[in-house]
Amino acid sequence: MAAFTSDPGWLCWDPAPSKPRFVPPPGAVDAHCHVFGPGDVFPYAPERKYTPCDASKAELFALRDHLGFARNVIVQATCHGADNRALVDALRSADGRARGVATVRDTVSDAELAELDAAGVRGVRFNFVRRLADPKPDAYYRAIIDRIAPLGWHVVLYFEAADLEERWDFFTRLPTTVVVDHMGRPDVTRPVDGPEFGRFLRLMEEHPNVVSKVTCPERLSKSGPPHYADVVPFARTLVERFPGRVLWGTDWPHPNMTSHMPDDGNLLDMVPLIAPTPALRQSLLVDNPIRLYWAGG
Repeated sequence: MAAFTSDPGWLCWDPAPSKPRFVPPPGAVDAHCHVFGPGDVFPYAPERKYTPCDASKAELFALRDHLGFARNVIVQATCHGADNRALVDALRSADGRARGVATVRDTVSDAELAELDAAGVRGVRFNFVRRLADPKPDAYYRAIIDRIAPLGWHVVLYFEAADLEERWDFFTRLPTTVVVDHMGRPDVTRPVDGPEFGRFLRLMEEHPNVVSKVTCPERLSKSGPPHYADVVPFARTLVERFPGRVLWGTDWPHPNMTSHMPDDGNLLDMVPLIAPTPALRQSLLVDNPIRLYWAGG
């Protein structure tokens, strides 16, 4: 297999995160994380926009246990393109404690979809962030949706705040459950009650099939660690207004971070700041992800 060297200046994940003070409720799910390689076993895609350091399934599962989670939702990483072998291998090794979100092309076969479904994949991800992927015409995504509909899968969207207005008609006409990564990446220097985040709130209010991950404060914050205080009002607004339609995850191993590498224990300790009651935390960490990813057992 080919040898891979991570990009110059790549920040690798923290091998010794702190033990969080916050203890997740029983059955809690880390609903957004990844596996990278190892590249000598599962090569990175030729069309990738970045080359990371390896982050294996064993290391992900060790973090799960360290933080006190019961399960993971593993999202296909863009550095692997539509080659889902590393994802499938991790799912098959998790003893039912992981589900997946894959990346597929419009040429994917029924047999390939059936294999992914059997492994535990429950959705596909469409990436509109141009520095990470090359967005396709709407017809491309609709063809994939037609293929996954019989499986009952959902769609995960990754976009930046400015993309929401441009693609509003497409996003709001998707016929599946729609999970939005990282609150649509709001500009947290702008008011939480301002027009930009208001557009995202409108998306949630008018379209009950939309779910938001209240994730990645380390990517959005200007105030920085350990509490990323400027992100808290945005995430808390979503958790309190849409308690049955929010998810939380670590985003381990935090690809493409340039300012710092977050401490996963500190990230988990933010949960009581954005979900201030036990009922909200139960919905965020247990009930919502279990309903979406383990509804069939």
